Amino acid sequence: MPHDHAHIDPESGDRRVSIAIWANALLTVAQIVGGIFSGSLALIADALHNFSDMASLVIAFVARKIARRPADERMTFGYGRIEIVAALVNYTTLILVGIYLIYEGGMRMIDPPQVAGWTVVILGGVALVIDTLTAGLTYSMQKGSVNIRALFLHNLSDALASVAVIVGGTLIILYDLRWIDPAITIGIALYILYLALTEIGGPVRILMLGSPPDMDAEAVVRAMVTVEGVRDVHHVHLWQMQEHEVALDCHVVLEDDDWSRLGAVKQALKGRLEEDFGIGHSSLEFETADNPHENAPLFGHDSLSAGAGADR
Repeated sequence: MPHDHAHIDPESGDRRVSIAIWANALLTVAQIVGGIFSGSLALIADALHNFSDMASLVIAFVARKIARRPADERMTFGYGRIEIVAALVNYTTLILVGIYLIYEGGMRMIDPPQVAGWTVVILGGVALVIDTLTAGLTYSMQKGSVNIRALFLHNLSDALASVAVIVGGTLIILYDLRWIDPAITIGIALYILYLALTEIGGPVRILMLGSPPDMDAEAVVRAMVTVEGVRDVHHVHLWQMQEHEVALDCHVVLEDDDWSRLGAVKQALKGRLEEDFGIGHSSLEFETADNPHENAPLFGHDSLSAGAGADR
């Protein structure tokens, strides 16, 4: 299934990520210092979230560099999956930060401390500007990369958290509602968990060699068996080599035994897979109709059928 994604020059993308790293690093330091002096847990919570963003940006930056290495004898599929690993690490970090903030917010709800509202509002405003800038830098890049999408969601949640911090600081100034600060902290944490838990399934699916979620595996099989000369297919494996690179391997049973049309059938199958489903990498193993695998599963490869029949 073909994909269209906005293309950004790799070096330009690296510069954007670098700017975002430095911006988040400076913001994290400012928020931690401000949170300590103002007594605001919400500000520290936002700082921790920004720190996780900075760590995520560093991981993503390194992953982008490694992913561009060509395949070699140690990594014959190349290094592109490092970006999937980076996304998984980033989402896991978000989950851990969210759980910690819920705990800290709950403890402070019991005994809300004094909070310097103006410090919270000012630093929250600075954070909102930087978070919005960072989200803008990664927005156009996230459409074609699960790695950068994880970063974008980090930054977007940070921007929304900064709005909440500003609102909380304003309420503290106006009404001395000290419980607002830990309440906003818990709200930020719940939103972080929501984002992470709804997105983490994608990287996990790819690393587990799952079939692409937007591709109907049974439709792929039906298309293959309609190719002239094909009687059946089995032992189908359909997975994503990288985020936007789908691969397939399977056994194909031919209609007759003479193999005279094997080359034409193979070319027709690969053409159908490429044209209809965007599967550019396919490995096809052919069998004769009079000697196929017996009771072979359609998908996967079980040990009971591995020795049955003979491959040609």
